[in-house]
Amino acid sequence: MKAIITVIGKDTVGILAKVADACANANVNIVEVTQSVLQDMFAMIMLVEIDKASVGFDEIKESLNRVGEQTNTKIHIMHEDIFNSMHRI
Repeated sequence: MKAIITVIGKDTVGILAKVADACANANVNIVEVTQSVLQDMFAMIMLVEIDKASVGFDEIKESLNRVGEQTNTKIHIMHEDIFNSMHRI
């Protein structure tokens, strides 16, 4: 199973590292990352594998929310099934 993580906020040092650390602590594998800095705004999308996670989806979400509070960013995780359902024509 996969999930999509999005991160948006003012660019600061270490955002990617903190999100990746939260994923590693939950045994969530990062498959692909794209990020951009637009002037002083940071935007990132990650595709992650959650099928071998050591914690439940809600715990991953809460951990990412804590990282968002620390970095003053908005972090959202969405299960791949929901993402695919939302984007089906």
